[in-house]
Amino acid sequence: MEEELFKALADPTRRVILDELTERDGQSLFEICARLATRHGLTLSRQAVSQHLAVLETAGLVTARREGRYKFHHLDTRPLEHIVTRWLTPAPPKDGP
Repeated sequence: MEEELFKALADPTRRVILDELTERDGQSLFEICARLATRHGLTLSRQAVSQHLAVLETAGLVTARREGRYKFHHLDTRPLEHIVTRWLTPAPPKDGP
């Protein structure tokens, strides 16, 4: 799971998508595309954004819920909490030399 997480975070476009979901959670694909274009000058096709969202979903950073014909995307920070805890929590002292 960590490999997918780091792969997802490695791409700057995906990080911008996460920033947008942090600012306004529960966006449709159309809304995300519009915000990327107007706020960041990223004119990606809906298919390209959808592929980025699929990588983020695989990493567990985004969840989606359907309402009728619309799919709304939500940020999930739990995978990041595991990484932060792993590196910021001091390890117990090792016994022996």
